[in-house]
Amino acid sequence: MNAEITLVGAEFVQRFTATRRGARLARRLAVHQLDEWGVPYGSELSDDVAVIVAELAANAVVHGYVPGRDFELRLTADAAGLRIEVSDARGERRPEMSAPEVGSEAGHGLHLVEALAAKWGVAERVIGKTVWAECRTGGPAPWTVARPSRKCHDRPSPAAAEPTR
Repeated sequence: MNAEITLVGAEFVQRFTATRRGARLARRLAVHQLDEWGVPYGSELSDDVAVIVAELAANAVVHGYVPGRDFELRLTADAAGLRIEVSDARGERRPEMSAPEVGSEAGHGLHLVEALAAKWGVAERVIGKTVWAECRTGGPAPWTVARPSRKCHDRPSPAAAEPTR
Protein backbone atom coordinates (compact mmCIF):
# COMPACT_ATOMS: atom_id res chain seq x y z
CA MET A 1 0.00 0.00 0.00
CA ASN A 2 1.34 3.41 -0.95
CA ALA A 3 -0.21 5.97 1.37
CA GLU A 4 -0.67 9.58 0.30
CA ILE A 5 0.39 12.35 2.67
CA THR A 6 -0.58 16.00 2.79
CA LEU A 7 1.19 18.22 5.27
CA VAL A 8 -0.88 21.20 6.34
CA GLY A 9 0.29 23.08 9.38
CA ALA A 10 3.59 21.20 9.47
CA GLU A 11 6.15 22.49 11.96
CA PHE A 12 9.85 21.97 12.65
CA VAL A 13 11.42 23.26 15.88
CA GLN A 14 15.03 22.81 16.98
CA ARG A 15 17.38 24.51 19.46
CA PHE A 16 21.02 25.13 18.56
CA THR A 17 24.10 26.25 20.44
CA ALA A 18 24.70 29.95 19.97
CA THR A 19 27.88 29.37 17.95
CA ARG A 20 28.86 29.72 14.30
CA ARG A 21 28.60 25.94 14.04
CA GLY A 22 25.05 26.08 15.44
CA ALA A 23 24.12 28.71 12.84
CA ARG A 24 25.50 26.55 10.00
CA LEU A 25 23.63 23.52 11.30
CA ALA A 26 20.39 25.51 11.51
CA ARG A 27 20.71 26.45 7.82
CA ARG A 28 21.49 22.88 6.77
CA LEU A 29 18.62 21.36 8.77
CA ALA A 30 16.19 23.98 7.45
CA VAL A 31 16.80 23.02 3.81
CA HIS A 32 16.79 19.33 4.75
CA GLN A 33 13.37 19.79 6.38
CA LEU A 34 12.09 21.61 3.31
CA ASP A 35 13.25 18.71 1.16
CA GLU A 36 11.29 16.35 3.42
CA TRP A 37 8.24 18.59 2.88
CA GLY A 38 8.60 18.41 -0.91
CA VAL A 39 10.76 21.50 -1.62
CA PRO A 40 13.85 20.12 -3.38
CA TYR A 41 17.40 21.20 -2.62
CA GLY A 42 18.53 23.92 -5.01
CA SER A 43 15.02 25.18 -5.77
CA GLU A 44 14.43 28.92 -5.50
CA LEU A 45 12.43 28.57 -2.28
CA SER A 46 15.03 26.27 -0.72
CA ASP A 47 17.85 28.66 -1.62
CA ASP A 48 15.92 31.70 -0.31
CA VAL A 49 15.15 29.94 2.97
CA ALA A 50 18.80 28.90 3.31
CA VAL A 51 19.92 32.54 3.03
CA ILE A 52 17.23 33.82 5.41
CA VAL A 53 17.95 31.17 8.05
CA ALA A 54 21.70 31.75 7.70
CA GLU A 55 21.31 35.50 8.25
CA LEU A 56 18.84 35.26 11.14
CA ALA A 57 20.83 32.51 12.85
CA ALA A 58 24.09 34.43 12.43
CA ASN A 59 22.44 37.51 13.95
CA ALA A 60 21.19 35.41 16.88
CA VAL A 61 24.73 34.13 17.46
CA VAL A 62 26.49 37.47 17.09
CA HIS A 63 23.95 39.97 18.47
CA GLY A 64 21.62 37.80 20.55
CA TYR A 65 24.20 35.75 22.43
CA VAL A 66 23.75 35.23 26.17
CA PRO A 67 26.23 32.85 27.81
CA GLY A 68 24.67 29.44 28.39
CA ARG A 69 21.59 30.14 26.24
CA ASP A 70 20.76 28.54 22.89
CA PHE A 71 18.81 29.98 19.97
CA GLU A 72 15.76 28.34 18.45
CA LEU A 73 14.74 27.82 14.83
CA ARG A 74 11.07 27.25 14.01
CA LEU A 75 9.70 26.56 10.52
CA THR A 76 5.94 26.59 10.10
CA ALA A 77 4.45 25.51 6.78
CA ASP A 78 0.83 26.15 5.86
CA ALA A 79 -1.21 26.72 2.72
CA ALA A 80 -0.15 30.39 2.61
CA GLY A 81 3.59 29.72 2.67
CA LEU A 82 6.44 29.28 5.11
CA ARG A 83 7.22 31.19 8.29
CA ILE A 84 10.78 31.18 9.61
CA GLU A 85 11.39 32.20 13.23
CA VAL A 86 14.73 32.51 15.01
CA SER A 87 14.52 33.26 18.74
CA ASP A 88 17.34 34.32 21.04
CA ALA A 89 17.67 35.45 24.65
CA ARG A 90 18.56 39.15 24.11
CA GLY A 91 15.38 41.17 23.88
CA GLU A 92 17.14 44.51 24.34
CA ARG A 93 19.17 44.09 21.12
CA ARG A 94 16.70 44.43 18.27
CA PRO A 95 17.80 44.13 14.64
CA GLU A 96 18.24 47.41 12.79
CA MET A 97 18.42 48.05 9.07
CA SER A 98 21.28 50.40 8.39
CA ALA A 99 23.28 51.28 5.32
CA PRO A 100 26.36 49.05 5.24
CA GLU A 101 29.70 50.79 4.92
CA VAL A 102 31.23 50.73 1.46
CA GLY A 103 33.51 47.69 1.14
CA SER A 104 32.29 46.21 4.42
CA GLU A 105 31.41 42.52 4.65
CA ALA A 106 28.98 43.20 7.50
CA GLY A 107 25.64 44.98 7.54
CA HIS A 108 24.01 43.32 4.52
CA GLY A 109 22.08 40.53 6.29
CA LEU A 110 18.76 42.21 6.97
CA HIS A 111 18.80 43.74 3.48
CA LEU A 112 19.00 40.19 2.10
CA VAL A 113 16.18 39.05 4.37
CA GLU A 114 14.03 42.00 3.26
CA ALA A 115 14.75 41.26 -0.41
CA LEU A 116 13.95 37.54 -0.19
CA ALA A 117 11.03 37.46 2.27
CA ALA A 118 7.48 38.62 1.59
CA LYS A 119 7.66 40.32 4.99
CA TRP A 120 9.68 40.14 8.18
CA GLY A 121 9.64 41.56 11.69
CA VAL A 122 10.47 41.17 15.36
CA ALA A 123 8.25 39.85 18.14
CA GLU A 124 8.85 40.23 21.87
CA ARG A 125 9.10 37.17 24.11
CA VAL A 126 9.11 36.82 27.88
CA ILE A 127 12.86 36.26 27.59
CA GLY A 128 14.45 37.58 24.42
CA LYS A 129 12.97 38.15 21.00
CA THR A 130 11.94 36.33 17.85
CA VAL A 131 12.94 37.59 14.42
CA TRP A 132 10.62 36.16 11.80
CA ALA A 133 10.30 36.12 8.03
CA GLU A 134 7.56 34.81 5.77
CA CYS A 135 8.03 33.33 2.30
CA ARG A 136 5.24 32.76 -0.19
CA THR A 137 5.40 29.87 -2.62
CA GLY A 138 3.79 31.63 -5.61
CA GLY A 139 1.34 28.77 -6.12
CA PRO A 140 0.20 25.72 -4.23
CA ALA A 141 2.63 25.03 -1.43
CA PRO A 142 4.59 21.82 -2.12
CA TRP A 143 3.73 20.51 1.33
CA THR A 144 -0.03 20.78 0.66
CA VAL A 145 0.05 18.62 -2.47
CA ALA A 146 -0.69 14.94 -1.84
CA ARG A 147 2.23 12.72 -2.77
CA PRO A 148 3.26 9.16 -2.02
CA SER A 149 4.80 8.76 1.40
CA ARG A 150 8.37 7.53 1.68
CA LYS A 151 8.55 4.55 3.99
CA CYS A 152 11.37 2.11 4.49
CA HIS A 153 9.12 -0.89 3.85
CA ASP A 154 8.10 0.52 0.43
CA ARG A 155 11.67 0.28 -0.87
CA PRO A 156 13.01 -3.00 -2.22
CA SER A 157 15.58 -4.68 -0.05
CA PRO A 158 19.16 -4.74 -1.36
CA ALA A 159 18.93 -8.54 -1.70
CA ALA A 160 15.82 -8.24 -3.91
CA ALA A 161 17.63 -5.83 -6.24
CA GLU A 162 20.49 -8.27 -6.93
CA PRO A 163 20.03 -10.67 -9.85
CA THR A 164 19.99 -14.34 -8.97
CA ARG A 165 22.66 -16.64 -10.42
